[in-house]
Amino acid sequence: MRTRLMSAPLGLVIENLDVKDVGRSEVTELNELFCRHKVLVFRDQDLTPGDQREFAELWGELVPFPYGGLKGQPNIVELRNRGKRQDVNQHWHTDMSYEVEPPKLTMLYAIETPEIGGATAFANQNLAYADLSPGLCQILDGVFARHSAEDLARLFGADEKAAAQANHPIVRTHDETGEKALYLCKAFTKNFCDWSREESKPMLDYLFEHSVRPEYQARHEWRPGDLLMWDNRSLLHYAVHDHGDQSRLLHRLQIKGSRPL
Repeated sequence: MRTRLMSAPLGLVIENLDVKDVGRSEVTELNELFCRHKVLVFRDQDLTPGDQREFAELWGELVPFPYGGLKGQPNIVELRNRGKRQDVNQHWHTDMSYEVEPPKLTMLYAIETPEIGGATAFANQNLAYADLSPGLCQILDGVFARHSAEDLARLFGADEKAAAQANHPIVRTHDETGEKALYLCKAFTKNFCDWSREESKPMLDYLFEHSVRPEYQARHEWRPGDLLMWDNRSLLHYAVHDHGDQSRLLHRLQIKGSRPL
């Protein structure tokens, strides 16, 4: 196994390792790297959907996507280029934060990738929190916000009133490392608890902008056979749609996490 840093803010690229040969003992070592670097990229994999599921199950319980999965593999979501107007992931977000127990990690496997473009960008929320002033940290520590899937439900033609929602702390403590991170995203975070949306907006807008400053970011340029996993407890991510109509096909799995603290 060979490793190299993906970037200074986050990420580790792992080469010469077939994840089909990885067992639970190896996952302990890999998890240490995962918690430290927040993104792991396994190059040159050759996986069936079943192979991907089996590797994912070493990391915990799989999370089914509420709006449909791959035929025969309900926990795998097919992400295919359907054009920029229909790409629902062109925004900074953390996956499914509207759930009481959001997924701790997301895993993508690349089957088809464009010749240029189609990267996934990440922003390190530990760094974003660390750069806040002590006064603002004191205000935010202990404050909760409402996360809702109402906009996502509307997009998929589901009942907005029945959409999942949950209240989570704005400053999240990682359940394995103890590190603090900002935990919010423009897609799902609607307002601070016990604040109106009008009162919440100025502070949330500042935090949304601050959380994705360029110095917190890294991008992964996909190639076929890449298996990538990221830590939703510590990162925001963004699907960059700059590849026009070129083919881009990924399979996504998610692992259940704990309630944010």
